[in-house]
Amino acid sequence: MTGSKIGVAVVGTGFGQKVHIPGFQAHPRTEVVAVYHRDLQKAQTIAQSHQIPRACSSIEEILNLPNVDAVSISTPPFLHYEMAKTVLDAGKYLLLEKPTALTVEQAKDLYSRSLKKRAMTSMNFEFRFVPAWQQFADLLSQNYVGQKRLIKIDWLVSSRADASRPWNWYARKEQGGGALGALGSHTFDYIAWLFGGVDRLTASLTTAIPNRPDPITGELKPVDSDDTCNLTLELTDGTPCQICISSVTTQGRGHWIEVYGDRGTLILGSDNQKDYVHGFKLWGAPVGQELAELEIPKQFAFEQVFADGRIAPFIRVIDQWLMSIDRQESLAPSLKEGVYSQLLMDLAHESNETATWVKVPRW
Repeated sequence: MTGSKIGVAVVGTGFGQKVHIPGFQAHPRTEVVAVYHRDLQKAQTIAQSHQIPRACSSIEEILNLPNVDAVSISTPPFLHYEMAKTVLDAGKYLLLEKPTALTVEQAKDLYSRSLKKRAMTSMNFEFRFVPAWQQFADLLSQNYVGQKRLIKIDWLVSSRADASRPWNWYARKEQGGGALGALGSHTFDYIAWLFGGVDRLTASLTTAIPNRPDPITGELKPVDSDDTCNLTLELTDGTPCQICISSVTTQGRGHWIEVYGDRGTLILGSDNQKDYVHGFKLWGAPVGQELAELEIPKQFAFEQVFADGRIAPFIRVIDQWLMSIDRQESLAPSLKEGVYSQLLMDLAHESNETATWVKVPRW
């Protein structure tokens, strides 16, 4: 398998068309051999426009194709579990978009199926692969900030600030909609990657826009998913971590992580509202010095940059996935990391519903 080309089927054609298909087609070791859409005509149109040989309207049909070694899934969250289960049970490699599933039980089930079938998996937690983030992780591992005193995360965007944006699955909690699933899933993963585990958390999930128009009738329908999340975490090393995530903040300041310690301060951030990967910069200040922008070393730079900033880190996710397949050992971020992110999301919902601090079990 080492070095050989992998035939990939792409399931999910929104984010799939924008990021997954161009990412796999740009990678020298992956070939998109099939695309899925529940409407066969749409699948055929997409296949034609991207020069993909096969169009399918069922997962079973995709899994029966002899040249499909792996499947990438970027459908809405409520479809992840059944689709991923079918893919894993067929012994295919899996690349899955976040959030992992609808519940931690579903996520754990997928993880155990992947182990049973020795199917190598990857989660598209792409911030792990962005150059400024990799430099940030490197400095943290070198103890740049020393003993951490406070971590503060703001992720304030306007993607759903327009109240006339139509009602869809994103407006429904039971279908995995909301800012916690879309953005918090990333946040929980990178906290574990950069700072370690969480001991306990408390969450307040709110909805600023309670109704949205039905895309067909125009009548207002209720929104029960969150669009703003305020969370406080206590990490296993005792560090307090404050998080504010919102998708309805017009002119929101973007995505920022501030780490304050007894030896120094690091701030990573981007105010780019149009592209949540392009635009990250890193600032640092050892104690007693002024905050200054830090240069990102060439070793972390992307080989190729695309107009859509999400494609270059996605290609690095593919690299990691292929390394897992070549070595036949799971490398982060895999379904294992997906379970942890899902666990923290479930506990955030529990905390919000009970208005209490919730202890995080070891995973």
